[in-house]
Order: sequence, then C-alpha cells, then structure tokens
Amino acid sequence: MTVAIDINPAVASAKAFLTDARARNGQLVKRKTWRPASELAVDLGTANTLVFVKGEGVVLNEPSVAAIDQATGNILGIGLEAKRMLGRTPEGILAVRPMKDGVIADFHVAEKMLRHFLRMVIDRTILRVKPTVIVCVPSGITEVERRAVRDSAQSAGVKRLFMVAEPMAAAIGVGLPVETPVGSMVIDIGGGTTNIAVIALSGIVCDASIRTGGDELDQAIVQFMRKTYSLMIGEPTAERIKIGLGSAVQLEREGEMDVKGRDLVSGLPKTIRIDSRGVRDAIQEPVSHIINAVRRALEMTPPELASDVLEHGIMLTGGSSLIRGLDQRLMDETGLPVRMDEDPLTSVVRGTGRILDDFARYGTVLTT
Repeated sequence: MTVAIDINPAVASAKAFLTDARARNGQLVKRKTWRPASELAVDLGTANTLVFVKGEGVVLNEPSVAAIDQATGNILGIGLEAKRMLGRTPEGILAVRPMKDGVIADFHVAEKMLRHFLRMVIDRTILRVKPTVIVCVPSGITEVERRAVRDSAQSAGVKRLFMVAEPMAAAIGVGLPVETPVGSMVIDIGGGTTNIAVIALSGIVCDASIRTGGDELDQAIVQFMRKTYSLMIGEPTAERIKIGLGSAVQLEREGEMDVKGRDLVSGLPKTIRIDSRGVRDAIQEPVSHIINAVRRALEMTPPELASDVLEHGIMLTGGSSLIRGLDQRLMDETGLPVRMDEDPLTSVVRGTGRILDDFARYGTVLTT
C-alpha cells in the first residue's frame, strides 16, 4: 500500500488556511438573484480591486494579491486571504501583487485574479451572461499596458471592454460637472500612482501621472526604520505605521506606537517605539513628488480653466489621500482650496458606475 506524505507541512497548513478562507469568502458574496450581472465596472487597482454592478452598487472590494504554488504555478488564494500571507509564506508558496504602479506587471496572475473576481460576482446571480465591463486605468498608461488590460479581460470572459482614465472616473464619482465648459481639477492618489487632471467638456485638458502612491510611502517607511533604528520590517507593518502615524503636516497631538521587527545588528526580534514626527520626515520625499506633480499640472492649465480651479478648488480622492493633513499641505503649497471626497477609496469605481447608469451622458469619456 502506498502512503502519500506531504514533505512540507507548512505548505499543507497554508493551503488548508486558504481553503477555509475561500469558503468563508464564498459565503459572504453568494447571493442568488434573478438579475444577471451583465454590466460591471472594475477598478483594477494596485492595492485593491473593486467591482460595481449596475443596479446594485459596489459588491466586491478585495486586495489585489494572489498566493501561488511555486511548484505547479497554481493559484492557491486571491484577495484578502492571500494578503494575510504577505511576508509570511513558507517555502513553496509565494504571495504576489500582479499590479504594479497602477498597471499589470504579471499578466498570468492578473488574468487569473480578474477571472476569479468576476466569477465571484457573476455566480451570485441565477442568470449568467458574459458581461460588458468598464475598467479604470491610469491617465498616463501606454499602449502596451492598455493591451495587457484588454487581453486579460478577454481571457477572463468579458464580452465587451471599455476603459476610462482614473481621474475622469474619480471626477464623475465625486459629482464634478465634467461635461460642462467649467474646469474641474481632481487628484487621485492610489496605491501605485497619483493621477492629476484638469477636466472640461468631457475631456482631460492637461494631466500629470506619476508612479508615486501608497506603495512609495510604505517603502519610504521601511527604509526609514532600517536606517534610523536598524530594524527590518515588512510592507504590511509599514502600511500599519503609515495608517497609524502618517501625516503631511505637523499635528496638534503627535502619536506614538510600538513596532516589532528584526534587529539588523543582532538578528533577533526587537520592539521599538516610534512617533509621528519621524514617520512624517520619512514620507517627506514621496509627498513632495506628489506636490510637484500638482504644480506641473497647474502650470500647463490654460488661464481660463485656471481661474475655474481657483474658484472651485481641487478635489482630492484615492485611498492614499487619507494621509493626515495632506489636504492642508496642498492648500499651503498651492494657495488653492482643497476638498476631500467623503469616501475617497471608492470614488473611482463609483464614477465608473455612474457611467454605466447614464451611458448617453458619459459615453464620450470611454475608450476601447
């Protein structure tokens, strides 16, 4: 009799964890309704993927992370369960983020991830059809990167695909009058990119797109901890520090928190206490990059639209715009009024959902 032995128990344990997490996830999203999910909007972001179904709203918000079995190349888990494994995987399992700087970096994994998310949404309905999908892309995307999005969507079973620039979708999502001659300026700070655009008459008059976002802030914190405290930390820990202590201006009440990592001198685990002043200094460089990009966009803005921006101000959206005091820092640097959306994390996908709801009004902002 032949007995199968798992050589690496850690891999088996990780697979079991992912299977349980997928089962829990499936219970959350399965909801059989008669209405088919035939028209979808997808914000395929560097940090998170959001899916909007026409008539229902945002039905899925998952991290853009996949766990891969290196031996077979099979996808073991996607979304939240895979994100929990970042920096914790045993030998044989790799947790990767297929989106980098707002575009597809790993086509194979991105296609599997998109297929998985679309199936989660489509399987919720009794009637299943190939959907028409609008995907949000950075404004500075190249034709090669655009083709990668197109190919991955077609491989995932999409019937018709449209694309919309993220700052345009964000402007529509926050309710700016993009189809009028009045100039509107929006800054969308995501996980991998910052997209800045001045919009009028359903078009982007001038824009600036830089590959700086939440990931760059995390990397700056990792380097700060390494240089200042000789402490090695992972990206998930850096993200927690950014959320807990990150700020762009001096705070009335500075915060502190304990950080655990590996001491680079002794090689042993260590806990240190840091404050928000040090974190603010650490992220100063990427924040300055964002401010300089805003200045460049303003310098390119025609005078008539510049006067509109001066009157109506700048709209700030995107998950990384939640850094404390970033709106105040932009006001200090530009002298313009800055407003933040109530729900900056979903403004892009909400705007794409509005395009689905009113195709006749917003159809001209789409490309194929």
